[in-house]
Amino acid sequence: MKTLNVSISPHVRSPRTTTKVMLDVIIAMSPAMIFGYFYFGWRALLISVLSVSSCVLTEFVYEKIMKLPVTVGDLSAVVTGLVLAMSLYSTAPLWIPVVGGVFAILIVKMLFGGIGQNFMNPALTARCFLILSFSRIMTDYPSVADGVSAATPLSQAAAGQYVSYFDMFIGTHSGSIGETSTIAILIGAAYLLIRRVISPRIPLCVIGSTFAFVALFTLIKGDPVTLNYLTVHVTGGGLLAGAVFMATDYTTSPVTSWGRIIYGITVGLITAVIRCFGGSFEGISFAIIIANMLTPMIEKLTYPKPLGTYGKKA
Repeated sequence: MKTLNVSISPHVRSPRTTTKVMLDVIIAMSPAMIFGYFYFGWRALLISVLSVSSCVLTEFVYEKIMKLPVTVGDLSAVVTGLVLAMSLYSTAPLWIPVVGGVFAILIVKMLFGGIGQNFMNPALTARCFLILSFSRIMTDYPSVADGVSAATPLSQAAAGQYVSYFDMFIGTHSGSIGETSTIAILIGAAYLLIRRVISPRIPLCVIGSTFAFVALFTLIKGDPVTLNYLTVHVTGGGLLAGAVFMATDYTTSPVTSWGRIIYGITVGLITAVIRCFGGSFEGISFAIIIANMLTPMIEKLTYPKPLGTYGKKA
């Protein structure tokens, strides 16, 4: 006699596991990170090692202390560490990725219940925490591995200077470890799209709306709008990396089709507002975590109603 296994929904079986998804994300991030190691030098690699190690170790120790199942094997902590390292610069003090990694995993992820329970992207929230707590350190960008500070492409564009398209495309300019090379990020985006790990809706809406709102706000301010200026806003300041690897986080982004579009446009709008009217030339990190907090409302407004319930109160 066969045993009937009764369980709650959903009853969907899929070969795609959390570990496989995280591995795909790691592979997709590799071109951008490898270019960062090549361009900024060995210290960029050390920052990444410290960031990933602090994330993995924090999750492991917390689960051991709380007598929870150890889940570091799902690679989600590794992805958090890589995303955090991607947004840091190579000459940051070595304690910065450690503090950021502990904050991301302990405060943002584990204290809210672990993977799938956090309402904001852990790595980006940690980066915003570091920016607010150590603003001078977090905004002193090096141009190359020698640690010499240099203006970012966004600050150059804001000053009316022409920025080389070639430098922006290849990534040979100042910035964070994994956010400078446009071609490397696009390769990673193509991989994720081919593997169907992400949907194109969010990245396209983030990039397109940022482009449109920056143009609109610049005109409102009475400043000149040029193609070079708008291109730098798309390819600089971590926008592409944020749109591809961070805004698409499963846990903190909407699941509905229209919700993803509204979410992406929201990220672009907030980014443009911060860049055009705020004191920062970047803004993508803060824009994403603000949009993360709006995700429940966006999902509620865009969730399709079951057949026959229109006009009825819930």
